[in-house]
Formats: sequence, C-alpha cells, structure tokens
Amino acid sequence: MAHAHGLLWIGSWETDRIYSLDPESWEVRAEIEAPGRPYGITAEGDTLRVVVAHGEEDDRYLYRLDPLQGFDLDSKTPCPDLTGSFLAADESTLYLGQMTNRRILVMENDMAVRREIALPTRCGGFGFGRHERFYMISGDHELEHLQFGTLDVTQDRPQFDAIGALPDEARSLAFDGARWWTCLRDLNEIATFEA
Repeated sequence: MAHAHGLLWIGSWETDRIYSLDPESWEVRAEIEAPGRPYGITAEGDTLRVVVAHGEEDDRYLYRLDPLQGFDLDSKTPCPDLTGSFLAADESTLYLGQMTNRRILVMENDMAVRREIALPTRCGGFGFGRHERFYMISGDHELEHLQFGTLDVTQDRPQFDAIGALPDEARSLAFDGARWWTCLRDLNEIATFEA
C-alpha cells in the first residue's frame, strides 16, 4: 500500500493487479495488471516501486511502475536473496523489508545495498510519516499482538518504540500527510487511523 498523487495504491493477490483508489470517494481510478503477485509498493518521485513475486518459489523482484504507462518490464531487478516485501522511499533511498531475515535493506537508486538494519521484532509494514520519521507495525513471533510505533533507521540495530495497538490483521502502512492507512488483510478491508 502506498499514498501518491492524492491516491491510495493497493496490490491485490487475488487479481495480480495494482489499483489506485480515491481515498474520499473509494472510486477506482486505475487498474494495472502486475507481472506477478504484488507485495510492497512505495512512491518514488513521479513513479512507484513495487515488489512482485514470480513462480512457484515466490522469488521477489523490484519493478518501476509509471501510473500512466504501467509497469516498466525492463526495470525488473532481483531483490537481494530473491526475498522482499514492504517498501518505503526517502528521496533517493529505498528501504526494502525482508521479513524472513528480520531486516530492512537500505538501497540506492541503482539497487546497491548501502547497509542493513536488524529488526528487533517481526514486521507487518512500515513507512515514513510526519517529520520524515520512520514508523512500523511490530508483532511477536506469530505476527500477532501488533503495535504501531517508530524505529530509528539511522541506527543498525534500533529499538522499536510503541505508540499504540493495531488489529492483528493489519499489514502495510501508508501516510497521506494527515492520517495512516493499513490493510486488514484477512478481512479484505482498508482502515485509517491517526497517531
């Protein structure tokens, strides 16, 4: 899930498509076929970056998505270790979550890994919010008892600082400048909250 150009961008595992939704009217503004199963999405300038899974092994690749032109198939880049899920971007820096490895990779535009951030807990999503602070959904070993809070991504081994509880179904985060959005995955619902 991402917020860009005044719209919510959401990937569907059922249809292998990316949808842009008007967050006020819930009108679908665009429907774009993905080259596989979409996972993480983040805004990066005028385009989006998307983690897409391919094949029986569920190998993960990064793609560039132009909201007007669709997926740039030539931009297909393997994620390190062919794994990745959540994404966030901060100017020219991309943050790729690798939940199996309990880490976030900090990557440059050329997809070179600059450094690794060890996660203190399991993660159900992350993104940048007010004042460019980094926020995360934290969970226990079973990815239950979820908490929304902050993580200092300038450190290699940061501590998670909880702000409040979230439903156990919450996955992914997007900030629209005033409120947070998350998917309640098992319920097929989208929720918003302020923090």
